[in-house]
Amino acid sequence: QVQLVESGGGLVQPGGSLKLSCAASGSIFSINTMGWYRQAPGKQREVVADITSGGSTNYPDSVKGRFTISSDNAKNMVYLQMNSLKPEDTAVYYCMADCTIAQAMGYMRGRYWGRGTQVTVSS
Repeated sequence: QVQLVESGGGLVQPGGSLKLSCAASGSIFSINTMGWYRQAPGKQREVVADITSGGSTNYPDSVKGRFTISSDNAKNMVYLQMNSLKPEDTAVYYCMADCTIAQAMGYMRGRYWGRGTQVTVSS
């Protein structure tokens, strides 16, 4: 169906930057929205940023002005540039794709997830 592979996580000091990448592949007919979510230990998964196929973006207040989401529709890629990182940004970051896939019996829309990449902000 759809495979999402994240990369770019790691350990960074407070105030530093990281850029995450996610590649989507499989029987994709179209992608409606791609996004990044995160989940810290003991907390629920939360949206970090998302972007529609038309380029509209959405951020929660906690990351607005620090994180920037972008995409390359031709390559089915989505990126997350994270600046001014804080210890509270530490979490596993997951890539999400809301897309329509082509199957033998027609088209089906669904939400797909990557396996996640760890981001740790610590001195």
